[in-house]
Amino acid sequence: MAQKKPNSSASEETTKKNIVEQLLPRAFRKSNRPKSVRELGINVLKNLPTNLALMQAFMRAVNWKQAHEEVMAGLGHTVVIVGRPNSGKSTLFNKIMGKNISLVSPEAGTTRTLVPAEFGPFTLIDTPGHLPEITRDALEQASVIVLLFDGVRGLQAEDRELYNEVKAANKPTVIAVNKVDALPAGLDGDRLATQIAVRLGVAGVIPISAQNGQNIAEELIPAIIESSPEAALVIGRELPAFRRSAAQRIIRNATLLSLAAGLEPVPFIDIPIILGTQVRLVLRLAALYGEPISSAEAMRHARELVLTMAGGAGFRYLAEQVAKAVPIGGDLVAGAIAAAGTWAIGQVALEYYDSGKSLAPRRLRQLYHEFYQRFRREKTAEELQRYVREDKQQERLLPQGTESTPSAAEAESGRTG
Repeated sequence: MAQKKPNSSASEETTKKNIVEQLLPRAFRKSNRPKSVRELGINVLKNLPTNLALMQAFMRAVNWKQAHEEVMAGLGHTVVIVGRPNSGKSTLFNKIMGKNISLVSPEAGTTRTLVPAEFGPFTLIDTPGHLPEITRDALEQASVIVLLFDGVRGLQAEDRELYNEVKAANKPTVIAVNKVDALPAGLDGDRLATQIAVRLGVAGVIPISAQNGQNIAEELIPAIIESSPEAALVIGRELPAFRRSAAQRIIRNATLLSLAAGLEPVPFIDIPIILGTQVRLVLRLAALYGEPISSAEAMRHARELVLTMAGGAGFRYLAEQVAKAVPIGGDLVAGAIAAAGTWAIGQVALEYYDSGKSLAPRRLRQLYHEFYQRFRREKTAEELQRYVREDKQQERLLPQGTESTPSAAEAESGRTG
């Protein structure tokens, strides 16, 4: 039986859940700190040498070993596919992996054990009735659960029981109805999926065909990636076709964490948190691209990448701390600066690994500046405030169209070719 994986990102998820509650009150928080630009300027100039020395100390204090261990633990997360016998789990598993790994048979209950983890980040479970203890253990370990229904059979009482068991696990869950290619005349997949979603009271169900691949690459895998940054890491590493979209999910998570840290009103207490988040972000992207991050060479590349972008960040961090002194809305501005810096680092790291680590330091710094300015231009403090008030999806935090833009390596090739 597989060993339980440590949930290294529990604290990060807790931080994210508090963002909405924190953002609006802090945007309008009043303060007795300096009220004028002149007073702010004098304070910053008086403390500038100390602050820059503190910045250097923070950079030295980043615990690379701990960050490395957390990223390695994240690679152990799994995506558990559950469903009643003969719902098509083995066919779906094989289609995702691109090869016949799990035995497929029309006989219900063919899969009687967990599919070994070395075949990828997926675990396959037949439920209910077959090995319920293993099923419960797999649900406990899962980063994301994919619940599969048999569309031809329709939603049965046993399916509802399984749904309730999955719901009780309180994990990110993607629900799909399979075999939409074999539905009787007059019933299409979208209509069936809508009916099941209404009956279960869930936001959405994805209609798929594991047999012919319908909606698997277009909807199912992207939904799994969006449901969890841990799932994004393991799927993106295993399935290169989804690497960039997985990277954007990881970057968005780190950006939100930095936004939350930047809202902290006490000056400089947030900098170690933000730096730690950025270090983990770069290491996760390295792991996503298959870098053996336990090796000294891979760690050196990651460290140089972070230092190349963070080396000129001292004054940006100071600007963030100055913003905290503004009586009304200052924390929100500081949060936006922190979020922009992390988002920019993520985008540059993505381009760096996507190019095969061929981008020169000067080009990395140029890209960082461009991405940072883009975020600050497109996502002002007012927009972030409106984003929280309207309670929109996390994707609204980020500039649109990032995933469809060509990589820096492609752009470089076009300029030099």
